[in-house]
Amino acid sequence: MPIDHVNLPIADLEASKAFYAAALAPLGFELVYEGPDSLGFGRGDGGEDDEPIALRLGEPPGRGSHVAFAAANADQVDAFHAAALTAGGRDNGGPGDRPYGRRYYAAFVIDPDGHNIEAVYKGGS
Repeated sequence: MPIDHVNLPIADLEASKAFYAAALAPLGFELVYEGPDSLGFGRGDGGEDDEPIALRLGEPPGRGSHVAFAAANADQVDAFHAAALTAGGRDNGGPGDRPYGRRYYAAFVIDPDGHNIEAVYKGGS
């Protein structure tokens, strides 16, 4: 089931903007909205998924929030992980197969606010 939208509280607008712009680019997302206290990332196509990821200034909840993004292939998962680490994310599980199903190739990073962000490919072998 695809994500319709997610709201995550953040502490630093610029740090989150840089992190998510880099980490989500390999998955086809870009910055589509920027307000004084919020950011929106989406596919940039003006469609229904144009702004599914909303980041708003507020008190971050710390570790515990988890969001998984669907990747089109394992290469996108690898690129997400590399880009997220380069952008300041902390490794929380490098790219690889996981025992969550027949095919579950994923990578995990912790964003600047402590959210656990995942990219996952559930395709063929």
